[in-house]
Parts: sequence; C-alpha cells; structure tokens
Amino acid sequence: MTLSTFLLLLLLFLTTTTDALTSLSDVSALKAFKATVKPNSIPPWSCLASWDFTVSDPCASPRRTHFTCGITCSSDSTRVIQLTLDPAGYTGRLTPLISGLTELLTLDLAENNFYGVIPSSISSLVSLKTLILRSNSFSGSIPDSVTKLNSLESIDISRNSLTGSLPKTMNSLLNLRQLDLSYNKLTGAIPKLPRNLIDLALKANTLSGPISKDSFTESTQLEIIELAENSFTGTLGSWFFLLESVQQVDLANNSLTAIEVIPPKLAGENNLVAVELGFNQIKGTAPASFAAYPRLSSLSMRYNMLHGGIPSEYERSKSLRRLYLDGNFLTGKAPARFVRSDADVMGSLGNNCLQGCPGKAKMCAPSQKPFYICKRAYGGKPKS
Repeated sequence: MTLSTFLLLLLLFLTTTTDALTSLSDVSALKAFKATVKPNSIPPWSCLASWDFTVSDPCASPRRTHFTCGITCSSDSTRVIQLTLDPAGYTGRLTPLISGLTELLTLDLAENNFYGVIPSSISSLVSLKTLILRSNSFSGSIPDSVTKLNSLESIDISRNSLTGSLPKTMNSLLNLRQLDLSYNKLTGAIPKLPRNLIDLALKANTLSGPISKDSFTESTQLEIIELAENSFTGTLGSWFFLLESVQQVDLANNSLTAIEVIPPKLAGENNLVAVELGFNQIKGTAPASFAAYPRLSSLSMRYNMLHGGIPSEYERSKSLRRLYLDGNFLTGKAPARFVRSDADVMGSLGNNCLQGCPGKAKMCAPSQKPFYICKRAYGGKPKS
C-alpha cells in the first residue's frame, strides 16, 4: 500500500467516524421547524440558510458549510440539546412538531418575527431549562402545558402579543428562577408564584385587581419584582415590603390608592434597596416607616396624591440617596439636607406645595404648584 493510498483511507475513516447519527425524531423536528419559516425571510448568511438536510446530518462534524450555527448537539452527536437562532428576522409559526426535540435544554428564538400561538405540544420538551421567545409576535394565551415543564429555570416571552391570563398552576414550576412576560397584553390577577422564583417581570401588561399576599406566599427567594404599567388597584399591604428576600420593587404606573408600610421586624436583615411607586393614585401621607429599612437607597412616590409634610425620618436616613416625591401635594418646609448646595441625595421635591424650596436647589425643580391649586387640594389654606 502506497503512502498516498494509506492517507486517503485514513481520511475516509476519520470522516465516517466523525459523521453524526442524529436521532431521526430530531431530524424530523428540525425539518418541520425550518419548513414553517417563510423562505423569503431566511437571509443567505443566516443560520437557517446553512441547514441543508440533503447533504449533511445536523450533528455532523466538522460544520464548515452546513448547519454552521443554530443548533448544539449532545456529546455523542445523537441528540439536539440547544436550538438558538440568530436574530435574522425569520418569519413563520412555531411548529407543534418541535415536540420531537425531547432532549432540548434551550429553545431561543429571540429577536425574530415568529407569530401565531405557542403550541401546547411544547410540554413534550421535558428536559427544557431555558425558554426564550422574546421580541417576536406570538399571540394567544400562554398554554397551560408550559407548567408541566418541571425542569424550566428561565422563561422569557416578553415583547410579544400574548393575551389571556397567566396559567393558574405557575407554582408547579419548582425550578423556575426567572420569569419575564413583560410587554404583552396579559389580563387578570397574579396566580400563586413558584417557590424558587428570584426575578419576576410582568410590566406593561393589563393585569388588574389588588396584589394578593396569596400570590407571593411560597416565593421566599424573590429579589426583583417588576409590575409597572399595569392596572393594579386597591391597597398594597405591609406584607409586600416585608417579603424575605426582595431587593427591588417597581409598581409605577398602576392605580394603587393606598400603601401600608411598617418597619421591618429585623431591620438589620431586610434587603429592600429600591422602591418605585410613582404615577399611581396613592393618598394619605408619605410613609415614614420607609426610613427604617436599613438598605433602602432609592424611593420614588412621585405623581401621586400625597398630602402632609415630608417625614423628618427621610432626612435622617443614612442609606437614602435617591428620593422622588415630586407631583404630590406635600406641604411644610423642604428638609435642609435635600436643598443645600452639597446635598448628598438626588431626586425631586418639585411640583408640590412646599415652602422654602429654592429654585436654585436641584431637588426643588420643577417649581412648586400655584397657591390656588394647593388651597383647593386642602379645602383652604394648606397648613405649614
């Protein structure tokens, strides 16, 4: 055997041994997936353009010309474990036959133009840990079958056109850590949430009703709660600000009418850092108890209907560094700490009924309300 013949045989051996034997069910699912994407939405440089089932196996290696991106296979090259598309503007529906990828760990179709409903057959992806459908045009309701995916750790279906209510059995997702359904058209109340959830983002929907303690009872690890730009109403109970692990709260642009705040029982252990309650309909006085939260550095209750003075406790707070109380009907003198030239707190006390809030002070902008508006708000001359 000549040397050239030997090298040729060796090359053929290496080529055949590195060829993949992708599961037929995975190949069928990938074919069906690509078939539902409109061909004219597949750019020639994109991942999907390199998927050619007639000349190559999806998990074959090396991937120099075909299946160059978009999928990741298992170590034995038999199963597809990740489907992560590039943001190329693909347009089409998500085929129910995606259910054939039963070993899939990640499904990421973000930043494209997929539309239609999320198929209920997605519940067959029993190994799925990450589901990202962000910034597409999916519509219809979230299928209840999603809550059967017990391995899910992260869901991001934000910036779509989802309607209907959240699945009532969301709390069955025991491994879920992140949930982002922001910027959709979801309605109804918040169901009972998963116990291991850390990051909750439901902003810019049409969720409504009071915020119930029952929804949060099991979620003892929540750190971030984003519920802004919805239609929540009623009183926000003191339990909310005492949630065990919560650090950041955003409830701006709702229709809350009252809040109850009491000092944390174990002040040194409370983790609350930022509270945003602006643009609601909150009445009453500014809660002095917020100053008892030892790590609270940012507080906003701007553009509500607060009356009375600014609590002196705010001025004495050692942690507060951002304070927005503008757009209310607060009276009395502006605390000296906030209006002096070397103020260590930024924010705004403007558009209130305060005295002694000089226009040159950054915290006093914009200017205070005209006297007649303040007089009308208090049914007479506002008390200092």
